[in-house]
Amino acid sequence: MKYILEEVRRLEEKEKIPIIKMEIDYELLTLYDALQENDKVQIIKSKERLKQLRENLLELLDK
Repeated sequence: MKYILEEVRRLEEKEKIPIIKMEIDYELLTLYDALQENDKVQIIKSKERLKQLRENLLELLDK
């Protein structure tokens, strides 16, 4: 039973990978727009969000 639960968890994590990649793409677009508008607050927010998404993605890929 434990093996089955671990396998289900792994499959759920693999399904999250494309979602995180889409979130990264969206945040990159947001960052690009902020850079074009010289919106310093949004630039900082986007960079922080991208760091967080990167960490999440690397964590999932390492498993």
